Amino acid sequence: MDRDRPAGGPALGLVTIGQAPRADLRPDAEPLLPGVRLVEHGALDADRFDGAAEAATRRLLAPEDGEAPLVSRLRDGRSVLLGHGALVPRIADAVARAERDGAAATLLLCTGRFPAVRAGRPLLFAEPLVQQAVAAAVGTDPVGIVCPHPDQAEDVSRRWAELLPGRVEAAVADPYGPAGRVLDDVAAAARGLAERGSSWLVLDCIGYTERMRTAALRAADRPVLLARAIAVRMAAEVVAASASA
Repeated sequence: MDRDRPAGGPALGLVTIGQAPRADLRPDAEPLLPGVRLVEHGALDADRFDGAAEAATRRLLAPEDGEAPLVSRLRDGRSVLLGHGALVPRIADAVARAERDGAAATLLLCTGRFPAVRAGRPLLFAEPLVQQAVAAAVGTDPVGIVCPHPDQAEDVSRRWAELLPGRVEAAVADPYGPAGRVLDDVAAAARGLAERGSSWLVLDCIGYTERMRTAALRAADRPVLLARAIAVRMAAEVVAASASA
């Protein structure tokens, strides 16, 4: 529970596919959620990533052969590659914990595609929120998508091309990479997409921050849409509606 916000205010559940709390997310999310209490839980909160247990845990959670990986953040700032099979029941457990803590609605903090998850209150998946908002904004213009991992690029390009009428191209920049390099990597990916003709850029991972958006904008001189900002803004609307019902 967030001790800095009134206990009686409406609550939004934030469920990461990694571990909570997401210290990298709050500085960007909180200004978009005035008066909203944030309830954070992670799908991997009970998993161990220390000592001898770490290698076995990573093997258990890894994507299957040929599966496009998911990427998320651990509590200590490191990243982890994930597959859907082991992750889905862990997500369901994290959503249930958020609801027990009073969440009026819960946002799943991942732009990957997931099957339905049981929930007693509104459960928002970031991917459709982001994709539909981007589609409404860009029209038929060519769009460049930045994703975290090379093994995601083909899958990401395909999913966005199914939605957008214009040309889609993907580039890679790891938002969880070394702190001294990540802004340069995002800028380089954005610049390359702009040089290849993208009119809009999308930072398609919850791990991309407002600072990374700024780096991409300066490097590419193109409008940059940030997945975390779109998803959080939409979630704020749902919490407000739920609180007033």
